[in-house]
Parts: sequence; C-alpha cells; structure tokens
Amino acid sequence: MAAPYIRTVHRRGFRFVADVAEADDAPPDSGPGAPTPSAKATQTIRFCGADDGVRIAYATAGSGPPLVKASNWLNHLEYDWESPVWRHVFEELTRDHLLVRYDARGTGLSDWEVNDISFDAFVGDLESVVDAVGLERFPLLGISQGCSFSIAYAVRHPERVTHLVLYGGYARCRGFWGSEQDRERNAALKSLILNEWGMEIPVFCQVFTSLFIPDGTAEQAQWVNDLQRITTTPENAYRIRDAGDQLDVEDLLSEIKAPTLVLHCRDDAVAPFEEGRKIAAMIPDARFVALEGKNHLLLEDDLSWPIFMDHVREFLRS
Repeated sequence: MAAPYIRTVHRRGFRFVADVAEADDAPPDSGPGAPTPSAKATQTIRFCGADDGVRIAYATAGSGPPLVKASNWLNHLEYDWESPVWRHVFEELTRDHLLVRYDARGTGLSDWEVNDISFDAFVGDLESVVDAVGLERFPLLGISQGCSFSIAYAVRHPERVTHLVLYGGYARCRGFWGSEQDRERNAALKSLILNEWGMEIPVFCQVFTSLFIPDGTAEQAQWVNDLQRITTTPENAYRIRDAGDQLDVEDLLSEIKAPTLVLHCRDDAVAPFEEGRKIAAMIPDARFVALEGKNHLLLEDDLSWPIFMDHVREFLRS
C-alpha cells in the first residue's frame, strides 16, 4: 500500500498532510528515480517495520542518487531538520542526493517501547530502512556511533554499499579507550542519564552538550539540550548508551570492501582522534582526513565544515 506521510516545511515548521500509519509492505513512491520533495523545502517521513515488529520512522529529502545516513546517538527526524546543529548538514547533502535518514528504535518518531535495544537491533533498523526505500546500491554515511552500524552493514552487505563515509567514529566501546578514571567518568554519566534525564536542569544537560559541541553558540547548545529531553526516555537513553559501551567492530574493519573515507577532528572530546585514525589504518586502502577543531558535531561556522563537505563531495563523485 502507499505510505501516508508528513511534510516538513524547512525552517517554517511541520505540516501534517495525511494520517500517519505504518507502511512496511512496499517501497515508498519517492525512491530512486521517482519524484522527490524539494531539497530546500520539504522532507517526507514514513514508517517501516523492523524484523521484530518495531516501527521505524525514516525520512527522504532531496533528489539525485541516494545517500543513506545511519542513526547516531539521539536523532529526531523533525527536530533535527530544523536544528542549527544539523540543518546545514542536511541542506548540503540534499543538494546532490536523495538523503535517507531515520530515527533508531527507542528514539524520535520511532517506537519508544521496545524490548531489544542492542547493537544487532540497531544494524537491523538500518537494514529495514534501506529495504523499505527500495535501494539496491548506495553510499553510506556514518557519524559518531553510526560509524559502527555502518561498518557492520558494509561487511554484511558488500554488494550494496558503493562508498563508505565515516566521521567522528570509533570501532570499539569506550572501555577500550583510556584509563580507569575515564571508565569511572563514563559510569557517572550513565548514572546521570538514568536519574536526571528529561528534567529541565541546565547543568545536567550542559554536561553532554559541552562534550558534543564545546564551541557551540548559546542557541546551538539550547537545541542540543532540548533534543535530549524530547527524543527519548531516561531508561531508553541509558540502554542506548549501555549498548554503545559494549560494541566492538574492530575485527570487521579488514573485511570492508567498499571505498572508504574517514574524517575525524583532532580535539574531539567524545570520540578520541586516535580511534578515527585506527579505523582508517585498519580498513584496506581507506582515505583519512584530519580536521581541526573540538566539536564532535561539525557546526556551520566551523572552519573544518567546508573542508569536510569538499572531501565528501569529491569522494562520492569518484
């Protein structure tokens, strides 16, 4: 059946043009080669079903060859579309591509009440979205934790991934990164998530925001603070963080067949620069670009932002 949809008018708000319902038995009519919303005007949101029945929300915007973005730590299709932290990313990516992105289980517009929040389930969500859109071959973009999902997908489906772009990622969980003090700090953050998440406590929210965008403006920081409150429950945020603390895809790196571009900021406080360098060193013939900056999420005014886009565009055209 044809999937009903929501349209988001860029920088103006959200317009519901049909009832929202699940559509997991046929690809949407905005797949590759079909008419799509204007890259600067609208995105279209639909739902598909994962193997365990969880409903996953996904969005398409722009036109041209497809580009799939894996989910990362906390997404919300509508909120991110308007956010000054993500807006410039989507504007640039949809200039040349039909951009496909989605909310992972337990977050955003996808189902929140789910039994399975695990690495395998997150990779399965990516598989479900790609199948729902009807893509055969496409480049895959991983950002932050989304790099690990992208790595696993590229190894499971080498025939489908034409290019792999990994930014700000890591192949192993935080327990491998550093000292006992680092692990204790992570345990403290998880305790804060479970006990303080969703409360309007600026100090608590700012702990996470200052790690992700230390050079962000007050407006950008507030958007990230608000995202933490609206995108999921405290229990789900804890479970997602805990799942991330157990991942290890390092053994898969040597099996990647797709041409790969790895980019990483030197002073990233969330994912150490060494982890990005290691990913590039262990993937056969991967290209590596070191970017200057502290922000884990590249902001529009970052000096490295246009450099990032230049490298990504050149790579995807190769």
